[in-house]
Amino acid sequence: MEIEKVEKVDHPSHYNKGNIEVIDFIEDQEFEFNLGNAVKYICRSRHNGNFSQDIDKAIWYLDRASGKNRKTIK
Repeated sequence: MEIEKVEKVDHPSHYNKGNIEVIDFIEDQEFEFNLGNAVKYICRSRHNGNFSQDIDKAIWYLDRASGKNRKTIK
């Protein structure tokens, strides 16, 4: 039971579908938060079982990175 929990949090399979883990690529490229999340959702979209939702999330983060959907802090 403990091993299954760790795999869902630390190195889940839907983020390890190539030669490099998604988080390592994001950190190597020094993407800021919103772009990093967009990359994460794009990379996992074909492997997580919810393609459409992951692409919608990626678009949301890309819009936020470009200035759309951005909240103003008072």
